[in-house]
Amino acid sequence: MGKIQYYKGNIKFTMSKFASVMKRKILLFFFLMLALGCSRKQDGLQNGDLIFVGRPVGYDAEAGSMDEAIASATGEAGALNLIHVAIAEVKADSIWIIDATIARGVDRHPLDTFFRDFRMRDGRYPEFIVKRVKGVDPDAAVERAKTYCGRAYDVRFLPDNEEMYCSELVQKCYLDADGRPVFQSEPMNFKAPDGTMPPYWERLFGRLGMDVPQDLPGTNPQKMSESACLEEVKTF
Repeated sequence: MGKIQYYKGNIKFTMSKFASVMKRKILLFFFLMLALGCSRKQDGLQNGDLIFVGRPVGYDAEAGSMDEAIASATGEAGALNLIHVAIAEVKADSIWIIDATIARGVDRHPLDTFFRDFRMRDGRYPEFIVKRVKGVDPDAAVERAKTYCGRAYDVRFLPDNEEMYCSELVQKCYLDADGRPVFQSEPMNFKAPDGTMPPYWERLFGRLGMDVPQDLPGTNPQKMSESACLEEVKTF
């Protein structure tokens, strides 16, 4: 029998990476079980459910990042900072995500890819909050979302262009019986709680040659999550 050699410091997966991989597998398992249970109970993951991504208050996001700026402008004291919202497409044998991100624009991809995209810098995963939209046709909302795939991410956060940010995509896809959005626009806030403008926004919009669109109509995941048309299904 040959010797089993151990090389300290040359291990392919560190414990933190191993834990991260296991966490993602557990998340996938629970989401799959949630989806499989949807035909038997109302708290299962269903087609058209929304998944909100929440990071803990005080989480040390990358300095000067959009996530940090969004959390600063829209987060609430004592609550999770909801930085993203995505649409779940639940099929018989798989779960897909349709969302808008800087990296992918408006895109449809597997659930596992979604988890990897939002893993935090320290290797942990954020909280994922599943909510269901009342008073809409969820299948129609998912199909509508697919028609926007391929569009660029709206770094300008404007309401009247072809590009889209995450909550704007959701707003345009979830319509009532009269064809009106169930999520209303509100004056957008980019300022930090102390009233100052985070440097990230000043740099971003300066490079784009425009003023910060403070108070223009729009949406954000934090406010959207508080809508009366939503009911919470599960938090992971």
